[in-house]
Amino acid sequence: MNIISTKDFSPENLGYFFDKTSEMRRLDNGTIDERRELASRHIGRQMYSLFYEPSTRTRSSFGLAAAKLGIGKDQTENAKEFSSAAKGETLEDTIQMFNNYHVDALVIRHPETGAAARAAAVAADHMAIINAGDGKGEHPTQALLDSYTIYEHFGRLNDLSVTIGGDLRQGRTARSLARLLALYPGNDVTFVSTPSFRIADDIKQELTQAGTSFRESDNVHDSVKQADVVYWTRLQKERFDPGESMQDEEFVIDQNVLDVMNPSAIIMHPLPRVGEITTDVDRDPRALYFRQAGNGLYARMALLDYLMARG
Repeated sequence: MNIISTKDFSPENLGYFFDKTSEMRRLDNGTIDERRELASRHIGRQMYSLFYEPSTRTRSSFGLAAAKLGIGKDQTENAKEFSSAAKGETLEDTIQMFNNYHVDALVIRHPETGAAARAAAVAADHMAIINAGDGKGEHPTQALLDSYTIYEHFGRLNDLSVTIGGDLRQGRTARSLARLLALYPGNDVTFVSTPSFRIADDIKQELTQAGTSFRESDNVHDSVKQADVVYWTRLQKERFDPGESMQDEEFVIDQNVLDVMNPSAIIMHPLPRVGEITTDVDRDPRALYFRQAGNGLYARMALLDYLMARG
């Protein structure tokens, strides 16, 4: 099984992964015997992280997840410069090499949309490909931990009002979360951005086909008033076209925004933040983005445990 897209998830297997994520957190925070049991689960298995783009949370949480489950691991932190990709080697040739190293799982981040699917097309049956973010496309394991964070807080993923804001044209985490929300009935999504940075038409079409209501706005204050979830993203400046810019001063979550927000809402962000959520927001009990990041470790442990047990 590969994890290439949020389309690889369903309400049924998400329910399984949510239960398993909670179990992983409990065991990792349990007794030394429980942690030793975790660390002996998949001895002899190997995972390789092949990252062509920078990462802190995704790369480190996959590495820690593997270590906590007894999975051998190795990685390339900057494959764009420090692998044979710098010499012109194709992604397909790189993947076929790992086929012959008999790696059990390969976690890949790549700047090109569709790169994970290309990797899966040539990967051997014994090697699971996990998409850790491909260009402007998707980030399915981020959506897994994001949806788990929402579920953990509200006890459901249906009948929620969700505001997703920031750079939505290039934000793959926003795309993936919207797709998962469309799997559940009664959700209402508000996309907040400037006209040139709005969510792509394919996502809007998928929401329409799923019967998920949505609207678009450029007014932050109005969009957060009734929201159960406020999911914010940074400007993806590394993906800007030459000379392109976005006036983002109005797209900041600060005390003024907190004052008009739903008192029972939660604030989420895939991180890193670069000014779009001010640091004073961290003290607000509605701010869950660091809890969200912590959930990433346990969600990825749950995913690796599942994949390794299948092989």
